[in-house]
Amino acid sequence: MQVILLERVEKLGAIGDVVAVKPGFARNFLLPQDKALRATKDNIAYFETQKKHLEAENEKRRTEAEKLSKKVDGVDVTLIRQASESGQLYGSVNARDIAAIVNAKLGDNTVNKKQVVIDQNYKTLGLFPIRILLHPEVSVTVTVNIARSDEEAKMQQERGEALVTANEEPELIVQAVETVEAQEEAEAAETEASEAEEAEGEDSEKATA
Repeated sequence: MQVILLERVEKLGAIGDVVAVKPGFARNFLLPQDKALRATKDNIAYFETQKKHLEAENEKRRTEAEKLSKKVDGVDVTLIRQASESGQLYGSVNARDIAAIVNAKLGDNTVNKKQVVIDQNYKTLGLFPIRILLHPEVSVTVTVNIARSDEEAKMQQERGEALVTANEEPELIVQAVETVEAQEEAEAAETEASEAEEAEGEDSEKATA
């Protein structure tokens, strides 16, 4: 099927290009999302009359997307999921999940699920760079840290990779979590002791006065 593009479509063409696509791709994606028109004689003539307006609107949206990109690009988010000892998720992560967690981090609704580029099945623990298409000509990358707990997410962030894989012994992750918990308990005890000493010192000063 021949279509005329109303905006840039990756690996297909730029606005105004007449390209050949599979009928299913056109009917299920390009046409219902107003990314293209059937390349009939009447539609091509219509596009020519609307070309300047469409290009101006596209430029406006692109400028807005570039402003948003400074806010979104490089964002790190954590997604807590249940997984097996070997790191396999019970279920998968989809575009809706990613959009929701990014928006929660940003505190608004900047990203919608249609802008999240899913190019693989996310079914394991780990750090994943994921592309967000804010505009057909503007994309950014966020890092999604998929972990079973905040502690695991923290350790994965420090390591820069999944905390456990199918080739690692499950005991290693238990030991790592216990180490972090022990460190946190030690820090808490140290803080409590320090506060107790300060309180004791204040009581001594009051007694002397």
